[in-house]
Amino acid sequence: MTFRLKRGAAPRAWTIPRKGTKWVKRPAPGPHSQDAAIPILLVLRDVRKLVTSAREARILLRQGSVRVDGRVVKDLAWGVGLFDTISLDKPLDEHFRVLRDRSGRLVLVPIPAKEATTKIGRVRFKHAVPGGKVEVTLHDGRNLLVAPTSPWRVGDSVQLELPQQKVVSHHALAPGKLAYVAGGSHVGQLGRVERVEVRNSSQPNLVHFKEGFSTIKEYVYVVGDQAPLVTMPEALAQ
Repeated sequence: MTFRLKRGAAPRAWTIPRKGTKWVKRPAPGPHSQDAAIPILLVLRDVRKLVTSAREARILLRQGSVRVDGRVVKDLAWGVGLFDTISLDKPLDEHFRVLRDRSGRLVLVPIPAKEATTKIGRVRFKHAVPGGKVEVTLHDGRNLLVAPTSPWRVGDSVQLELPQQKVVSHHALAPGKLAYVAGGSHVGQLGRVERVEVRNSSQPNLVHFKEGFSTIKEYVYVVGDQAPLVTMPEALAQ
């Protein structure tokens, strides 16, 4: 597998210049799909403009100055995606969360240092495993073991403490919950869930919002009850 692709073929979600070098770094296989992740090299060089070349970015990573979800990253191709946290340690001391804006592009939202240890994960799969346990898989590939009596369902969200992956709270996809839309024509919006429509067909289930729009269930991430659990920019909240 080659770890580069033509700049013109880069996913539209990447906030990088469309003109420049012919080739750009391809994200390495990881927790996020290629069109939903951007390599840390491009974050440092093209988005934040902290370095001017891959060589400078490699030096910065080798110093252990860059952490993703609380863990030091040293691979230029490491892909960061939705709700991941990026910490740029001393001397910068900057922290960001990856979200999608109203155009569906992956953007860096500045967050306080203490919030860089918190992440929201959406339950993507749930299945039984040997030993009488139930394993749930989150949208970023994390696997968590829970009790068979756990109320967790596909589409629910959990708040994690990083990097230990300790579950802080569980938030069901239910009426009245505050949710963030990560895809479709309403990408980047926050809304209050009105109801979840289960369709007994091959068509995806729908989530209807009190704001008057609907989207498929897979795009919806519960982010809190009365207020978001993490920082959401005003532009996304409108």
